[in-house]
Amino acid sequence: MVTAQTEPLARPEPTGTERARSSRVRAGRSLRSAMSTLLRPWRRSLHLRVMTITALLGMVVTFALGAFMYERISDGLVSAKVESATVDASVRRADAQDSFSQVDKTDTSTLQQTSKDIVSDLSSVDDLSRGAILQRAIDNPTQAVPPTGSRGMATEVIPNDLRRALARDPEHQQTTYIEVPGRDGSWVPAVLVGSRLEVPNAGAYDLYLIYPMAQEVETISIIRQSFVFGGFALVVILAGLAYMVTRMVVTPVRQARHVAERLSAGALNERMHVAGEDDLARLANSFNTMAGNLQKQIRQLEELSVVQQRFTSDVSHELRTPLTTIRMAADLLYTSREDFPAPTARSAELLNKELDRFESLLADLLEISRFDAGAANLDRTSTDLSDLVRQVVDAYSPLAERLGTRVTVDAPTVCIAEMDVRRVERIVRNLVTNAIEHSEGKPIKVTVRAGESAVAVAVRDHGVGMSPTEMAQVFTRFWRADPARARTTGGTGLGLSIALEDARLHAGWLQAWGEPGEGSCFRLTLPLAEGEPIRRSPVRLLDDSDQTGPIVIPEEVRLR
Repeated sequence: MVTAQTEPLARPEPTGTERARSSRVRAGRSLRSAMSTLLRPWRRSLHLRVMTITALLGMVVTFALGAFMYERISDGLVSAKVESATVDASVRRADAQDSFSQVDKTDTSTLQQTSKDIVSDLSSVDDLSRGAILQRAIDNPTQAVPPTGSRGMATEVIPNDLRRALARDPEHQQTTYIEVPGRDGSWVPAVLVGSRLEVPNAGAYDLYLIYPMAQEVETISIIRQSFVFGGFALVVILAGLAYMVTRMVVTPVRQARHVAERLSAGALNERMHVAGEDDLARLANSFNTMAGNLQKQIRQLEELSVVQQRFTSDVSHELRTPLTTIRMAADLLYTSREDFPAPTARSAELLNKELDRFESLLADLLEISRFDAGAANLDRTSTDLSDLVRQVVDAYSPLAERLGTRVTVDAPTVCIAEMDVRRVERIVRNLVTNAIEHSEGKPIKVTVRAGESAVAVAVRDHGVGMSPTEMAQVFTRFWRADPARARTTGGTGLGLSIALEDARLHAGWLQAWGEPGEGSCFRLTLPLAEGEPIRRSPVRLLDDSDQTGPIVIPEEVRLR
């Protein structure tokens, strides 16, 4: 049963949710495409990867080592400063105590002048190497001598914690870190050492000696800059070394790739240049030896293939003469079968049927030999693909009705393209008969459409389908999905192979999809005119309602 439809079924308008989902899908594809474009140099260049990884590892190692050394040097400078400050402060404190002990008068004015003299003597000339502050101890209620400090040193810089520590342990020096104004007005760290003095008739006073670390800060700054510039130079040197070493390895590899591409393109005499005796030179020698052996074997296979093609062609042609004689005798026997006994009449029928299959196989072998010899050509004419498909379906409608299969043709009124009618009709016939054979009585849909650059026909059945293993062999010569399956039309196993070669002659596509229990779909796409490339197929390989599965793309045929 065959049903024709002249107009495609209208699809419902997409909803807002569907449009939003479609927009997200397109955005995701665009993002993936952009990321793929950005990462393409990273994936394709071994040189870039080695240099980048070496530079990154060099940066990490340089940073870790520089940070460790910087920390150790800084700690060493600070420790040395603290040690020298405590030793110097002990000596200065003893001198200050002696100065107070030698005072003859203990009146307030004398003590104040003595305090100023001691602070002045303890301070450096510019107050940048050492400063001094003398003030009443926190546990001394008598204020006989006011707080005295060297220039630029205020008593506010003395933390109360240090004063309380001196009150708890006046016998020992107390040390801490503070910040004091520097020469340029900025604050610099300093070591503060506090100790206890006894002032006559005034009680306990605290002497604080301040040791600014301006020189240490400058030294650390120079060290930090040296580490930064040295680390940068080290990373550049590592990257340069990685570039040179990688180039020494990558250049022969690129040469090997170029030679391999030339070999695959047919330039079997191409060889690698060998220089030196290192591992890369031995690799080049091994590659050249392999190329020579492959060239020898390929030539042997080509010669054998030519012999096989000539043998197949000669045998096929030689068989036509005796086959014609056998056909005449078989037709005579088949016509007179009613005059023969029943066993003889049955033999005549079987002979006629098998002779039909033999003629079909011989014709397919001749066609295959033409393809192998490169002698196949096209006789293009402007043809209506819709009309051609309807003719094929009408021709096989008795077979479809006998198997209980309903074939529906969904095609526009006119679908014109330049094609070889005989070859395209053979492709469509193979696809339709295969669908009828494997549909198991389920409906078959044949869809024909025309696009901007191509026309296409898709044959979709819902029969036994194909497994991934079967799909990988579907276009192989003499291959059948189920050799034990009873066939109505008696195929030779060459139909789809010839159909694929016919599609390639047209610069078209022949693609297949299948899933066990879900059926299969074959799609033929042809260009509208000779020399016009196919941008996309106007027919979907699967409808939206169909299940998605693996798609077989034959060699040299791209899926669009």
